[in-house]
Amino acid sequence: MHTHKLTVLSLLAVGFVYICTAVAWFILGGALTHRSMDRSGEFTHEVMKGWGPELRQVHPIAWYDSPAGASGRSEVSPSASDIDVKLGYEPKRKGLFWYRTYNTEFEAYYEIPNPTPIEQTVYVAFSLPSQDASFNAFTFELDGAGVDEPVLHDGTITQAVVIPAHGSAPLKVTYHARGLNRWDYSLGNADRVQNFMLTMQSDFEEINFPSGTGSPTDRSVITEGGWDLTWDYPDVIGAQSIGMDMPKVLNPGPVASRISFFAPVSLLFFFAVLLIFGAVTGVNLHPMNYFFLAAGCFAFQLLFAYTVDLMPIHLCFFLSAGVSLALVSGYLHAVGGRQLTRIALPAQFAYMVLFSYSFFFDGLSGVTIAVGAVATLAVLMVATAKMDWSEVFVSRKRRGESPPPMPSKV
Repeated sequence: MHTHKLTVLSLLAVGFVYICTAVAWFILGGALTHRSMDRSGEFTHEVMKGWGPELRQVHPIAWYDSPAGASGRSEVSPSASDIDVKLGYEPKRKGLFWYRTYNTEFEAYYEIPNPTPIEQTVYVAFSLPSQDASFNAFTFELDGAGVDEPVLHDGTITQAVVIPAHGSAPLKVTYHARGLNRWDYSLGNADRVQNFMLTMQSDFEEINFPSGTGSPTDRSVITEGGWDLTWDYPDVIGAQSIGMDMPKVLNPGPVASRISFFAPVSLLFFFAVLLIFGAVTGVNLHPMNYFFLAAGCFAFQLLFAYTVDLMPIHLCFFLSAGVSLALVSGYLHAVGGRQLTRIALPAQFAYMVLFSYSFFFDGLSGVTIAVGAVATLAVLMVATAKMDWSEVFVSRKRRGESPPPMPSKV
């Protein structure tokens, strides 16, 4: 094993190797970002066209002609609403992105009232959640009469029914549809909601209610996995709309690019450990050794970036990490033997693998890096507490070592 003296010049050379590797990681991360985002819009359009867009169902509205009303009509809200929604999550992958697609089964029963003391012709308008979606098993029945060929105007079906004084007419609507990202039920401009109940059944456990929507009044876990959710509004003024976000999906492209952009932080910790322990043990590496170590670490993100769209993301991650660990640990064992490998292998696993894996979980990457930095600081402080730093960068001649004694004259 050949050791190298730790000098300021060698530190500058190691710094140069680090900067070059960091630039390479930034280029790789930028290429991944461009590769991911360049076609994301195109893929989103393809998914929406082939599967369906975001679905936003609107509460039906009704009105009757009245000279006393605004615009010559008076609006009425359903006196009772019983809605059942089933959501089935089926994410689809295009390129380096997963799209949060789902199936929905919608079944609703409404009571359309006539609040006046005389018979009225009431007009009922029901808007479909999207004009770009396709609807199967669609039914629209008002007062027991179905509409064989509903006439749509801007995605809205309007039907008239004669309702006796203080009476009501039932409305039934059912359909099956496919959507993207989220499902919403909007109560529209209804100031007051009475006898309203919406039950939702999901086949996924991760539930998230979008901003501006209300939480369910009751919930229970389904044994097979999923939730039974209920929004029960007996008589509510200013009731919030209802919505459900589909579960988040781990997208390979953004994860790979974030890992590449933050890899220089991991390499900085890794090099710091090797330099400090090299100074402590006297096993100092040449800057060219650091060059090959940096290349071995870079191989991790390089392999991960270009295989992540060919295999499952976790398999790809651990396979790429294993190759990088084998390259670095094998090289260090050949250069410095077991003593250096016992230090470097755990350091690389902690900084390069565990730090990178934290990006698979939202909100954990920053905490992981902070904890790793503090733990590294603690270990290095303990290891170098009794070290005489004034002697680390000094050559043998400047240390005042006396030359060997001259032979005495006879």
